[in-house]
Amino acid sequence: MISTNDVRPGMALELDDGIFTIVEYQHVKPGKGKAFVRMKLKNVETGQVLDRTFRADEDVPPGDHRPA
Repeated sequence: MISTNDVRPGMALELDDGIFTIVEYQHVKPGKGKAFVRMKLKNVETGQVLDRTFRADEDVPPGDHRPA
C-alpha cells in the first residue's frame, strides 16, 4: 500500500474501477478540518479521466502499470 502523501504524477494506482495513472494531484490543508488529497486520474484501459478525493493519511494499492 502507498500513502496518499507519497503519490506523484505518473504513478499507477489500482482502484475498484481499474488501473489509473495520476495525471495531477493537490494536497489541500483547509483551515478547518483534516487535510485531503485531490487527484485527477486517467484510466489506463479506457482513457477516462476522473477526479477523486482521498484523506491525506489514506492508503491506496499501487498498480502494475508502468508509464511509457
